[in-house]
Amino acid sequence: MNFWEKITGSDLSRDWKAFEARAEALPPEYRAAWGQIVSHAFPHGNFTGRNLTPILDSALSLLEETAADGLSVREVLGDDIPGFTAALAGGEGARTYRDRWREQLNRNVARKLSRLEG
Repeated sequence: MNFWEKITGSDLSRDWKAFEARAEALPPEYRAAWGQIVSHAFPHGNFTGRNLTPILDSALSLLEETAADGLSVREVLGDDIPGFTAALAGGEGARTYRDRWREQLNRNVARKLSRLEG
């Protein structure tokens, strides 16, 4: 990836278009599961979401392979798609972007308060 792609995000646009094209070829129940996986993965992303690209690529590959094998979504993912997605993104309790921003805000406020007190 070159500098311009990183700045403009054109690499992400290209990746997402490819993901959506692949997802369109899935059976309806798999497309619905894909939508849930994507929506539950976003809180685990960083500011740009680039860290999610390999995770979502792997999840989509899994869905493609199991759909080709004729398995149902429930057989593959179980009943807990949010839990499955959290496990992919780093396990249950993995830090989300909100957690990282909250920690940064708390550090900044504590630093400012310590300067005022001292």
